[in-house]
Amino acid sequence: MEKKEELEMGNDGGNSKWHGSVGGIVDAPINKVWNIVSRTSRLHEWMPMVEKCTNLAGDEGVAGYVRLVSGFMFPLKDGDRSWIKERLLHLDLSSHTYVYRMESSNIGLDGSLNSLKLIDYGDGSTLVDWTFEVNPVEGVCEEYIVDYLGYVYKSCINRIEGAIKSSSTNFV
Repeated sequence: MEKKEELEMGNDGGNSKWHGSVGGIVDAPINKVWNIVSRTSRLHEWMPMVEKCTNLAGDEGVAGYVRLVSGFMFPLKDGDRSWIKERLLHLDLSSHTYVYRMESSNIGLDGSLNSLKLIDYGDGSTLVDWTFEVNPVEGVCEEYIVDYLGYVYKSCINRIEGAIKSSSTNFV
C-alpha cells in the first residue's frame, strides 16, 4: 500500500490514529533476526539513535513489561535526549511478533503503538514488517509524522543484518 493511501485511510477528520508501516528483507534466518529485535539489551545494536534502555518493571518478554528507552530518537528543540517509557502489550514467540505502547515520553507520542512482525521469507531471509499508529499531534502535519517515523524505522530495519554479523564475529 502506498503512503498516500495509508494517510487517507488513517484520517477521518482528525479523530482517528495516524497509521504507517515499513518493511524490509534481512539476509538472515528468522531466529537470528528475532534474537536481535526481541531483546531490550540489544536494542542499541540495530537502533543507532538509542543510547540506553532500562528495565523498569516486569519481566522482559512478558506482557506488562516496561522499559525506558532514551537517546536521540526524535529531535528536540533544546538538543536534549528524547525518552520513551514503553509497555509490552503482546509478544508471541511462535509468530515472531510483538507490540509495544508508548506510555509516556517527552516527544508527544504517548499512546502510540508499535508492532513488529517477522516472516520467514525463505532462502535464509526474513521479512521485517513494522507497523505503527500514533495519536494526532496538534500543530504537526500527519504526513510529516508518518514519513518521519517510517524513515526512522526503515533505517533501523536496514541495520539488523549488520548487527547480526557484528554479534557473530564477537563470538567466534
